[in-house]
Amino acid sequence: MPLGLYISVPFCRTKCSYCNFASDVFSKSAYENYVARLLEDIANSRQLTSQVGCPLDSALDDTVDSIYLGGGTPSILEASQLLRIFAAVRNEFTLMPEAEITVECAPGTLTPTLIESLQQCGVNRVSLGVQSFVDQEAQSVGRLHERATVLEEIRRLRRAGFENINVDLIAGLPHQTADSWTFSVSEAIATTAPHVSVYMLEVDEDSRLGRELIAGGARYHAHFVPDDDKTADFYQQACARLTAAGIAQYEISNFARSAGQSRHNLKYWTRQPYLGFGVDAHSMLEASEDALGTKAVRFSTPDSLDAYMNRAPHTVTPVSVQSAIEESFFLGLRLNCGIDLEGLGREFGRDAVAAEESAIQPCLQDGLLEQRGSVLRLTPRGRLLSNEVFARFLIEEAEETKVGTGHVNPR
Repeated sequence: MPLGLYISVPFCRTKCSYCNFASDVFSKSAYENYVARLLEDIANSRQLTSQVGCPLDSALDDTVDSIYLGGGTPSILEASQLLRIFAAVRNEFTLMPEAEITVECAPGTLTPTLIESLQQCGVNRVSLGVQSFVDQEAQSVGRLHERATVLEEIRRLRRAGFENINVDLIAGLPHQTADSWTFSVSEAIATTAPHVSVYMLEVDEDSRLGRELIAGGARYHAHFVPDDDKTADFYQQACARLTAAGIAQYEISNFARSAGQSRHNLKYWTRQPYLGFGVDAHSMLEASEDALGTKAVRFSTPDSLDAYMNRAPHTVTPVSVQSAIEESFFLGLRLNCGIDLEGLGREFGRDAVAAEESAIQPCLQDGLLEQRGSVLRLTPRGRLLSNEVFARFLIEEAEETKVGTGHVNPR
């Protein structure tokens, strides 16, 4: 099965207050050292996969049908650095002619030079972190763009031949109201972008805004954040408006026009193999089932730039058959099409799938899941409470190990 590649760029012009990703503001002098480190890891990908027990030992193993350059803000790298990253990938892997190649870009960074570089790199999909088309909302969380900038850059992308564009929106930003949210969703629809992502604001300890909300403070405009009920209403309104406009929901947070689904992200939700490079990058490769019942191996890099640059070891997690079943439920249920219980029974055995009935039945009774024939999927209410649903399918905690990258002369 072809691989997906994820490449992390943890650099931003500013750190948005809602962001809980492993990204931050660094001096441009750090970019070149990081790119050099990335190129090293890409060149050593076979060595790493052998160490975790999933060697890429055949021509089929290194075939790639999707690449996703995310972050952070990859679009703040120099053109020469982007070109070197993609050249390294092509040197180590075989890209399928129809491969989907996505780069995340922050509005305000899409200069003519950058767009030309994306073309030279073979990029055919651009994801724009818009978050809001209302300038006050965007600025309140640290975004540097204005609505006019977004619309101009979309026009510029299209003139350059980029038709496959994603627009990100966040429900629950400070100062957001029912009217302003309706405006943002309407603007996203009016761009005619083939893909729209809608996320509800996450409140946790990993972002400045989240910590302030938990503490009940007022910094970062926290006292202007809509309550949970309003945010849920905004999300449901977006689902309805996007669907009515022909942008169908296919995953909890993702909507697409015909043939516009993100092929790379579908790999995550359907447990297809992928390799990640860079800070806080995750990988999942299939393994030959051993005596311990290992079905696959997941591994990840450190989530801090210093640790990654100093070659801290990967965290490696063997995925047992039981864990693979659990993953099939809580990842597959993210998709609107749901999961086919008969198909899972053929893959893992009917008894193994039947053992999940203790989680399935209460969810059906609570109106969180619905079943038609052998297909099980979330209800609209279940999508709002999806984390609660997924937690019911988690039984086994995998054992983690640490594996070094095996580089010579580690620094």
